[in-house]
Amino acid sequence: MFAGIVEEVGRVKGLRRTGTGAKLTVETGLGDIGEGDSVAVNGVCLTVVKVSGGLLEFDLSPETLRTTNLGLLGIGDPVNLERSLRADSRIGGHIVMGHVDFTSRILSFRPAGDHRELVIEVPGDKEVFFAPKGSVAVDGISLTVNRVGGGRISINIIPYTYENTNLRFRKAGDLVNVEVDVIARYVVNLFRREDRLKDLLERL
Repeated sequence: MFAGIVEEVGRVKGLRRTGTGAKLTVETGLGDIGEGDSVAVNGVCLTVVKVSGGLLEFDLSPETLRTTNLGLLGIGDPVNLERSLRADSRIGGHIVMGHVDFTSRILSFRPAGDHRELVIEVPGDKEVFFAPKGSVAVDGISLTVNRVGGGRISINIIPYTYENTNLRFRKAGDLVNVEVDVIARYVVNLFRREDRLKDLLERL
């Protein structure tokens, strides 16, 4: 489990295909990481399979390559890194599982005074998971939704977040990982189950 508070922007040192999966190597200055630990890379919960100096190696499954932007990474690309939470940690953002729900295109990313406005595309069937002032994780960053509608969500990016995450390298057209708020996920699922149950009972 994570909080969506990026600890460091690491750099990709290697991405090697291995059959249907891949090996991802990331350079980091973060310490206290060992083999078997969980690290969020662009919001994707991955298991460290090898530690060598400042390099972390991860196995990427076919599912991870299919549903996230990690397979699009190139050498030198910046990635958001966060170590998993400890039981005595503060949750500075919101509860992030590291399980990406979908990838989305950045529609626009423009200055708005001292801040910036990030607008990303949301598939029609996913819009129900978002609400103004609700939480979302974009590439593993805990962010607050400002507006929802028309197949998109708008998010305010403060200067600190812009400078200390990979957002400073992002532009319109880029593909980002999106994880919906875990509470919204269960609430929506509950209502969908109730609707199916009502349909079933009506048929009896």
